[in-house]
Amino acid sequence: MANPAFAQYLSDTAKRVDKALDGFLPKEKVAPQTIHKAMRYSVFAGGKRLRPILCLAAAEACGGDPQKAMPAACAVEVLHTYSLVHDDLPCMDDDDLRRGRPTCHKVFGDGMAVLCGDALLTEAFLILAHTPGTPRYKADAFIKELALTSGSRHLIGGQVMDLEGEGKSLTKAQLILIHKAKTAALLTTSLRLGAMAVNATPAKLAALTTFGECLGLAFQIIDDILDVTQSTEVLGKTAGKDANVSKATYPSIVGLEKSRKEAAALTKKAMAALDVFGKKADHLHQIADFLVVREY
Repeated sequence: MANPAFAQYLSDTAKRVDKALDGFLPKEKVAPQTIHKAMRYSVFAGGKRLRPILCLAAAEACGGDPQKAMPAACAVEVLHTYSLVHDDLPCMDDDDLRRGRPTCHKVFGDGMAVLCGDALLTEAFLILAHTPGTPRYKADAFIKELALTSGSRHLIGGQVMDLEGEGKSLTKAQLILIHKAKTAALLTTSLRLGAMAVNATPAKLAALTTFGECLGLAFQIIDDILDVTQSTEVLGKTAGKDANVSKATYPSIVGLEKSRKEAAALTKKAMAALDVFGKKADHLHQIADFLVVREY
């Protein structure tokens, strides 16, 4: 359970992100209205806003003004939402629920959901373009960072490996590759973009990269655990979905108890990477703690 001050920080930061997202995204009345309704339906469906909060907290840890990282924070959230819209499609993970309500394709149809995901992916880069360059990181560095993460080497590549692995007996090493590409990469990039937006030193950027890679893998392990230990009502998405499609998960390969231990060990390693920031990384420490004990 998050302490009251930290819970307030999460709530306040999420509200700031939502306000910025509302300003960046096309309004529902903009033609063609259906696609913009679908985009807003998906983006404002709730959720923890973890990636944008990490982005802003990284800027803070580097001693900069988090507001400078707000376009990057919104960009990673919009891109993340695109990945969820496409993941939920019948041809992918085929899920009817996301964040406690019907998925985009259940409300707007499969074709519109595909286009919604396409539009959100494109919109993410338009939003990111509002990030001004810094002495160390020119404007193209931000675009390259997000493009590499969202493409075939990471996010899409992870989904490919995930689809191809269904019904097969994967090794732990293969599963880690999927989790790193599909989950950890975008978490890490969220942190990196936040740091870059405030001109972080190479040493601090490297520390946040290590933090993100370890935390991202721990986050996905916890997700795998929750899929088999929590209900659909608690998760806001269909529980037991991985087992139903014979998808490899950490619990299915190493067991629940060992999965919990590995998530804890990875979180500890992530925390250690933050030593260079001192007290400025308090919110990042709290976020890592929160993710380990979360129930949804």
